[in-house]
Amino acid sequence: MSCGEPHEKDCSEVLDHLYEYLDREMPEGECADFQVHLDECSPCLEKYGLEQAVKKLVKRCCGHDDVPSDLRSKVMGRIDLIRAGETVPEVSVLEQAKKEQAQREQADAEASGSGPAGPSDARTKTARTE
Repeated sequence: MSCGEPHEKDCSEVLDHLYEYLDREMPEGECADFQVHLDECSPCLEKYGLEQAVKKLVKRCCGHDDVPSDLRSKVMGRIDLIRAGETVPEVSVLEQAKKEQAQREQADAEASGSGPAGPSDARTKTARTE
């Protein structure tokens, strides 16, 4: 997208990094350049306003859910891989986290003695009832 007007910072570059700007994850000097562009370019300012509204809506509707710290770190790790241009595993981060959580819960249950009964446990229980 371009408004057709010459800018020091190109519209496509502004829109590619819009969420970094919105999330305040951009270096201070670049933020100032972005603000200058948004002050000059009404199409980019409109897109910024729309994305800002969507972000606020998502935060209001979904911002109360606690995200496990290990899931957050895995997502951020995937983002870093993508930014670095590396290949990303086929398994979704959410599915991987669910699988690991289930494994931890199973290990905890087995450690506390309330885990699933093995074959020898089944024989002992059968012998007791007879």
